[in-house]
Amino acid sequence: MLSKSNSNLKITLFRCLFVVLLITNSYGQNTTYNQFWNEFQFNQSINKKWATEIDVATAYSSKESSPNLFENTTQRSLRAWGHYYFSPRWKFSAFAAYYNNKDVPEIGQFESPEWRFALQGTYYFHKTGYTLSTRMRTEFRHIKNGDDEFENVFRYRQQIKYIQPINSKFLRAGVVYAIASDELYFKSGAKVTGESFFDRNRLNVGAGYLFTDDFQVELTYCNEYLPRNSGNQTTNAASLTISFNNLFRNLQKKIQDKKHPEAKDEE
Repeated sequence: MLSKSNSNLKITLFRCLFVVLLITNSYGQNTTYNQFWNEFQFNQSINKKWATEIDVATAYSSKESSPNLFENTTQRSLRAWGHYYFSPRWKFSAFAAYYNNKDVPEIGQFESPEWRFALQGTYYFHKTGYTLSTRMRTEFRHIKNGDDEFENVFRYRQQIKYIQPINSKFLRAGVVYAIASDELYFKSGAKVTGESFFDRNRLNVGAGYLFTDDFQVELTYCNEYLPRNSGNQTTNAASLTISFNNLFRNLQKKIQDKKHPEAKDEE
């Protein structure tokens, strides 16, 4: 009975993702860009309840006259996170970030540096054989517009995410896993981001691999729809995310083990 319920939940989830993708692509897009996003995540646990994270990311984009994913560097960013694991199901997070949005007139983007702050809550539905989660994020964006003035923009993001291990029932070293997620964005009106309340829809599908418990790689395809006053935009992006857990602590431990191999033998 339980397995049948889980199967029905999976079918419903994938049907919802398919409908979202169908709706997204049914709009009359004026412009389509191909992009590549990469991000390095450095996670560090403090204790059982608290952890920190640093993210370094870069985005590249084609232009209308060229399909080259790396034609232009559009954005570089740095984010600093704090995570609090309230319970096995709830995680609360906050971050402060700086986004250097480059001047790329070929894709209708002007230089718009941005400071961003966010509060986030993630709820996990732990199931045998897969993980389903929903994420709620509120962002405060202090961003420069085309008149060389800074505007304040508030944005709310709601995501649902599904992770399915392929060659195991659990996520651990040596496991390949599939990823599917969809996220809706809603915002306040501003010159730099447009006046529409609905900001964008982002659909992701892909896979990841856990090389070790502290090192993993994810490669996904992202379809992003952005309604804009100047014309709707669709982005097809390849996204590469590389994550390290306790990198510096592990490196320090390896160095100490090399310096004092006798201590390791005694253990």
